[in-house]
Amino acid sequence: MTRHALVVGVGARRGVPAEEVVGLILTTLGAAGLRVADVVALATLDVRADEPGIVGAATRLGLPVRPYPAEVLARVRVPNPSRAARAAVSTGSVAEAAALAGAEADARAGARAGAGAERGGGECGAADGAGGGELVVAKRKSASATCAVARRIPFIGTPASTDGSAPFTMAAMLPPTKHIDSAGPDLRHHGDAEVRGLDLTDLAVNVRTNTPPDWLRERIAASLGSLASYPDGGPARAAVASRHGLPEERVLLTAGAAEAFVLIARALPARRPVVVHPQFTEPEAALRAAGHEVGRVLLRPEDGFRLDPAAVPDDADLVVIGNPTNPTSVLHPAGVLEQLTRPGRTLVVDEAFMDAVPGEREALCARTDLPGLVVLRSLTKTWGLAGLRIGYVLADPATVATLEGAQPLWPVSSPALAAAEACMEPRALVEAADAADRVAVDRAHLLAGLAEFGEVHVVEPSAGPFVLLRTERADEVRERLRALGFAARRGDTFPGLGAEWLRLAVRDRATTNRFLQAFDLALQGLPRRPAG
Repeated sequence: MTRHALVVGVGARRGVPAEEVVGLILTTLGAAGLRVADVVALATLDVRADEPGIVGAATRLGLPVRPYPAEVLARVRVPNPSRAARAAVSTGSVAEAAALAGAEADARAGARAGAGAERGGGECGAADGAGGGELVVAKRKSASATCAVARRIPFIGTPASTDGSAPFTMAAMLPPTKHIDSAGPDLRHHGDAEVRGLDLTDLAVNVRTNTPPDWLRERIAASLGSLASYPDGGPARAAVASRHGLPEERVLLTAGAAEAFVLIARALPARRPVVVHPQFTEPEAALRAAGHEVGRVLLRPEDGFRLDPAAVPDDADLVVIGNPTNPTSVLHPAGVLEQLTRPGRTLVVDEAFMDAVPGEREALCARTDLPGLVVLRSLTKTWGLAGLRIGYVLADPATVATLEGAQPLWPVSSPALAAAEACMEPRALVEAADAADRVAVDRAHLLAGLAEFGEVHVVEPSAGPFVLLRTERADEVRERLRALGFAARRGDTFPGLGAEWLRLAVRDRATTNRFLQAFDLALQGLPRRPAG
């Protein structure tokens, strides 16, 4: 079955609850072995398109609603017609007709895009002989709703040729990419994709809630008066250096840790880079995009995802590891990571979540005695500044100078610099330490709740503001959680993990209690799989 090619047709009475529609859809898909992730739209009769139950179901599932007039659906031949439906709206089945119409619409759109030519034609309907839609699940019923599932049959033909040069894109300016498609999981998938544009309680993104605090917002707002001037990173750089007890020449400010990964991939020499997984995928994506062949050291769940330094190849001259590691929440001992350093090797330690660890134990950020050590820090997570893009690199002066030479002029904006300076002040450090202590307490509450589920295995000990768990059919659990109003981070986009893994951000006790109730419902509500 082609991914992203399913349309769910929905018929419903007035006043149908969104929970009933969502439940029917999930049960129907689950019984057929289909995934919500492969559904591109809900389709229905146009006079039902604004029905709160249907709109609410589409919102919870993250899908658009496609409306079709009764006369269009009446032209679609359905395999399971109903006299009552035909008498009411002129079609034998709203659900089946809408699903087929929506699937054919996808097929026609794909044909137009593939041919690069405009075509005429009316609304979608299987009766016009064009083909394009195939019913894969006949209509299913609940008390007040029906649904059916169709898939598009891709257009087969020869795309029209085009003349002239290809349009200019920023990608044309980048070095050649090697083996991105063969890299396995989607390295560019991040937690924000789980919640963007949706009204869900967010356990998919690891940014601390209720941030940035008011005092930080005020400092950022005050910096807007200087936007006519070019940014001056000197004060913020000095503040970061002072906070870590380092000279300024060992500090480089960046537009988030993501920029630092790109700079490392493009500016530092590496013949055999290696990334320790499972971990944040952006370092490997940046290395591959810069043309590197990337090796992987895959830590094993049976070892608690803990690192044996001997697993890293001796000839690896650039090694990347997170501490604490996203998504496993494992905190590697500083003494273990020290064993990875040696002359001629760059060791990149991503400490983006270290300030969420009480006392920042096992941190290497202030070490100047380890050859080739590069530490990355981010202000995104603790201070809620993902949209501002601010982080920094701590390394020996020569490495900092090399990375700085690869940056454009004024890479960090004035508001981001103001935020960096403010977050290095004593009161900010005290607040961050208090937040780390609260995270530890709230994480313990979450772990205690998860321990009540015998079918769930949690990676412990967990040290970050998130936990990683494994359970059967986690992909289905995640989809049911979405229907219940909660977003969790899928695990199968991290190398070394699979579809049975979920990552959960730590939240306050009240939110965790609501989540645990929803989690119980999601586990208990999984449709039974056919025997054999």
